[in-house]
Amino acid sequence: MGTINFLSEEEEQDGCAEAPPGEDRGQSVPEESHPGAALPTRGGGGFLCRYIIGKKGETKKRLETETRTSISIPKPGVEGEIVITGQHRSGVASARTRIDVLLDSFRKKQPFTHFLSLALNQPAIQEKFLQFKEEVLEKCSKDHGVSSSLFQNPAKLHLTLGTLVLLNEQEIQKACDLLQQCKEDFVDQITGGKPLTVEVAGVEYMNDDPAMTDVLYAKVHMKDGSDRLQVIADQLVERFVASGLMLKEWGRVKLHATVMNTLFRKDPTEERNNTVPGKSSFKERESFNGRNILKLFENFYFGEVQLDSVRLSQRFSSDTSGYYATSGQLFFS
Repeated sequence: MGTINFLSEEEEQDGCAEAPPGEDRGQSVPEESHPGAALPTRGGGGFLCRYIIGKKGETKKRLETETRTSISIPKPGVEGEIVITGQHRSGVASARTRIDVLLDSFRKKQPFTHFLSLALNQPAIQEKFLQFKEEVLEKCSKDHGVSSSLFQNPAKLHLTLGTLVLLNEQEIQKACDLLQQCKEDFVDQITGGKPLTVEVAGVEYMNDDPAMTDVLYAKVHMKDGSDRLQVIADQLVERFVASGLMLKEWGRVKLHATVMNTLFRKDPTEERNNTVPGKSSFKERESFNGRNILKLFENFYFGEVQLDSVRLSQRFSSDTSGYYATSGQLFFS
């Protein structure tokens, strides 16, 4: 999370945190800034600050004492960097590692804020989805737990490649920059600079017992039978995990589009389309019996679509089309 910067004494005196009073600064004092850990001005910055400082400042004091460093943390609501000052390089490095662990722990406890998505809300797909919904309710409404509230908003039909916790504008920009880097490094070569044609067909369920279904999804595959979409998805996630912006959730991305989800029953704005350890909703879910749906709609054809981009989408948002607001976008062509 950020790079280690050891600044000269002259640079330090330009306004960085001072060493603990009474300690000899020596010829130079190593410092380290955390560009990737800058406190956000909104959306949880206060919580993050308190998490590092601890109750009555105990966590920060303990870190400073045990590593013999001084740690400067921006005030809540102020964008900035965490700066560590110490007489010994090893102490600064130790404090950096321990703060990184604290920040990682904080991040893992936060609900995701953004996700990489591929939009499947083209008019033809929406029309077929609404037909699917109408027929399911017509033929299976008497099955346990089946109701209209379970269905996805057609304007928000999508594939999720992975979820992210982006705590400030710097991290959002980092994610956008990484998307463009991925385009240059491998996406353009795989797509040939053209949209990918995929088919959305058939339905499947997430859990083990179809009689106790929580998530029903439509399957997505390349029309030409290749694995190009899978390769792009897996490599994008690999890059984002390596950057520290995304947690690894599974071995490979499961290409699917949620069409029914029991989380929607109580909260129509809920956008999870699968469960992730540590990130799942705490709401009590009422499963539905999906046996008849799976039997009757096993090969339902939702249509063909041209995928032209991967989006960095904002959770709990909408743009003018009804899809999620976009923070960044990687175009295939």
